[in-house]
Amino acid sequence: MSVFAHLVERLADLLQPLFGASAAAAAIVLFTALVRLLVHPLSRAAARGQKARTALQPKIAELRRKHGKNPEKLQRAVLELHAQEKVSPLAGCLPGLLQVPAFFLLYHLFSSDTIGGRANELLDHQLFVAPLGERWVDALQGGLLDGAGLVYAGLFVVVAGVAAVSYRLSKRMMAANPALPAGGEQVAGLGAVTKVMPFMSFFTLVTVAVVPLAAALYVVTSTTWSVVERAALYR
Repeated sequence: MSVFAHLVERLADLLQPLFGASAAAAAIVLFTALVRLLVHPLSRAAARGQKARTALQPKIAELRRKHGKNPEKLQRAVLELHAQEKVSPLAGCLPGLLQVPAFFLLYHLFSSDTIGGRANELLDHQLFVAPLGERWVDALQGGLLDGAGLVYAGLFVVVAGVAAVSYRLSKRMMAANPALPAGGEQVAGLGAVTKVMPFMSFFTLVTVAVVPLAAALYVVTSTTWSVVERAALYR
């Protein structure tokens, strides 16, 4: 934790001439971009996997016609087809899972009063006038139109806009690649999940409201990156 705190402080020092009191916030945005760059090859692989799974649909449909009366044999045949084509149904989960440690690292860093036995100086940094270690509830104590409240209002507007774009992308992708189980019949509850999935991006608003501002910056930056990346990779 102390090593990561030192890294953020060093980045903030480098960015201070450009961003002044918001240098630490800029360092978090830069750190998030670096994490996403490292994960980008996996995102590209996930996009290729999605396109490969879409290309397999005619073959899977043929297997359904051939083994429709034997669900177990159909399941084995579909799994063998995926193995032959080197297509993993779980590849799309890896980019998101690998970002979880970075998020929790920032969360704990800006939730701790001390780091390595010393006072956590990063808590003194701000995004404009909003302390990076405070949450939306803390900002509300000064009123919605207070400086910190306005910073959060700006973040919520950005997140809502990104979520709306993500919703449209999700609807378009799900329409182009409808999710069906190996047996060809709809699994109970899958239809409801499919309808809810495009709205998942709006839960980012909840995350931004309950985590420290530093972690919220990570979420906003990463979510924005994801939407741009998806638009580019799945076009």
